[in-house]
Amino acid sequence: MNENTLNSLGYPQIQKNLAACAITYLGKRYAIDMNPMVDAHLIQMRLEETAEAAALIRFGASVPIPSLEGMETIMDLLGTGYLFSERDFSHLAQFLRSCAQLMKYMEGKSEAAPTVSRYASSMMGMDSLLSEIERCIHSGRIQDQASKELVRIRKKMTVNEERMKRKLDSLVSKHRSIMQENVISQRGGRTVLPIKKEFRKHVKGSVLDESGSGQTVYIEPAELVGLQMELASLQAEESREEMKILGDLTSLAESYSREIALNTETIGILDFLFAKAKYAATMDGRMVCVNADGRVRIQNARHPFMGASMVPLDFAIGQTYSSLIITGPNTGGKTVALKTLGLLTLMMQSGLLVPVAEGGEMAVYHEVAVDIGDGQSLEQALSTFSAHIRNMIGILEQANSATLVLIDEMASGTDPGEGVGLSIAMLEELHHRGATVVATTHFGEIKHFAAATPGFENARMEFDTVTLQPLYRLRIGEAGESYAYSIALKLGMPQRIIERSKVVSDQGVSQHVSPSLTPSVPIVNSAPSQKSSTTEQEHMNKIKNRLRPVNSSIQTGTRKQSEQPAAPESSAPAKAFRKGDRVYAAYLNQSGIVCDLEDSRGNIGVMLRGRKVKIHKKRLTLHISADQLYPGDDYDLDIVLETKENRKKRKLMSRKHVEGLMIELPPEE
Repeated sequence: MNENTLNSLGYPQIQKNLAACAITYLGKRYAIDMNPMVDAHLIQMRLEETAEAAALIRFGASVPIPSLEGMETIMDLLGTGYLFSERDFSHLAQFLRSCAQLMKYMEGKSEAAPTVSRYASSMMGMDSLLSEIERCIHSGRIQDQASKELVRIRKKMTVNEERMKRKLDSLVSKHRSIMQENVISQRGGRTVLPIKKEFRKHVKGSVLDESGSGQTVYIEPAELVGLQMELASLQAEESREEMKILGDLTSLAESYSREIALNTETIGILDFLFAKAKYAATMDGRMVCVNADGRVRIQNARHPFMGASMVPLDFAIGQTYSSLIITGPNTGGKTVALKTLGLLTLMMQSGLLVPVAEGGEMAVYHEVAVDIGDGQSLEQALSTFSAHIRNMIGILEQANSATLVLIDEMASGTDPGEGVGLSIAMLEELHHRGATVVATTHFGEIKHFAAATPGFENARMEFDTVTLQPLYRLRIGEAGESYAYSIALKLGMPQRIIERSKVVSDQGVSQHVSPSLTPSVPIVNSAPSQKSSTTEQEHMNKIKNRLRPVNSSIQTGTRKQSEQPAAPESSAPAKAFRKGDRVYAAYLNQSGIVCDLEDSRGNIGVMLRGRKVKIHKKRLTLHISADQLYPGDDYDLDIVLETKENRKKRKLMSRKHVEGLMIELPPEE
């Protein structure tokens, strides 16, 4: 997986949290090195293993996982010629005892957790090695019975020490009056008597040291010299024999190196497995079914870092649609929904249980590509838009049918018209490649595109219009709004400004410029200024007669409803559209009639297939002008575009298709 994707979705924090649940150094290492897998069958196996381990923990089982204390050093040095110490062998003995205990414990859990038990059953018993270590070493010290030679040496040392003790007792009694204190000291490993300086000639022997004040000298009595030399010789023999014993034990341990490595590795895997189970318990993780077909269906999903504070997310994709466009207000939870889906996908593909309801299904992707956050960098001089474009180029380089694409705030950071165009083209390309796409946006044209294009679906984050609070619930199948006016009003924006902005947005800037700002050049309204005084019947007769020459190429009968009008071959984008113009929207592959003039955002109202939609002017091209469709200036567009309900009430007309436009004509006399 791409490192940027892992960082953007918070995957490294999952690794750290998981490592904190592990006991052994290997378990922690596996957690930090964990990465999403792409084999659906292997992922399902790992999920089942984790579910088994979680069930054992849930039912109160305390699995005796060895701590592997000291084993990291042993595994690093085993077979290198290093001579292990008594401490090393104490750690190895504890490891072997723990392995035997774990194998016995898991043998009794073979029915409840057959998969996990198989790991323990693969471990090797090393009773002979353990017995030899326990015979030679106890409590970190080599035992006398480790070898016959060591027994002989230590017996002689004991006799020597007894003789020295008796001799010292005699010397202390003899020189008690001239000793600085009744304590026998050691200097350089030799036994000495602390004699007052002025009496040092009263004791036969060698001065080995004196106190800092110079008032005391430490004398090795001549009577002890021979005994101490003999003891030093015996100690050297003991050290050589102990080294020999440790060497033999090291050789024996090296002969079991394969078994020791296998058991250590297995314990690390089991520790990692139970760490995943413990982590699942902290967030109520559940197992999901895995597929490689792009289907996702989860309920009550929660982001692992938010827990119970998050409103559960219900999400589905991959059945009738593979691209989902999420809309809604800022701070409404759109980005959290994206990150929740992305992070849960990465967790599931890592064999982790995820915080969703039982019975969920998730898809396996070879790549998860994200564009979340503006990525603006002062050091690299990247604008928000440039960062988005670079991310999108990177996504296009890897997008295919096994890719999950998560895009936050499409068309942001640049001109809305161009941004919308680029975004829709990107969505079309990703859909053509078969990628699963989830994107968020505030732009209405992208919502209209999703509503009109097969394979796309709209969704919205719910919003309480009474309290003006986001509800953080995702509702699929409906397009949402940004609620900019409501939120601005709640935050203290004056009511008059809100009302003014609504008027300007609905009817266009040019019609509502204040007198002080009105330009000297008069603004011409291309729409008819008033309705003609002729009757409805007369208008319809005129329209019928005037449209026939334009549509002379249309054959008798009605056009099929599913047939789409052809795009104009060489029609340049119109700078200004008039009511009644027939226009073509290439991204929808549909044409319609302009019914509302351009607003402040450059959006134009177009009647498409009986419904009115807002489309940016840059997405439209002129097909047939109103002058060609309705020659003269005495037509009434409201009659042409009147609602279906009113047309039914009048019952004056019969239905005919003229150049893709539904025109109501009077019945034949």
